[in-house]
Amino acid sequence: MDIDDWRYHEQETYLLGVTLRRKKYAERKTKTDHDHCEFCGAKFSDSIPGALTEGHATTDDYQWICDDCYSDFKDEFKWLVSENA
Repeated sequence: MDIDDWRYHEQETYLLGVTLRRKKYAERKTKTDHDHCEFCGAKFSDSIPGALTEGHATTDDYQWICDDCYSDFKDEFKWLVSENA
């Protein structure tokens, strides 16, 4: 892992080798109207202007990763990609 990258905060403890799906963001049934990229903090929402509306999510839709961070970290984190969105 590139520990000198400002976006790195030991995410391998929960994101190493996980399966991700490329999908549109749909708000989860929680008390929040958005989620953040696990690396850079970019905001995902389908109701907040300017927020990202698509990205890569874990199969439970709990963690979200923006396209830029996905591209930058996909090899290091050995993510599997599911075609099912």
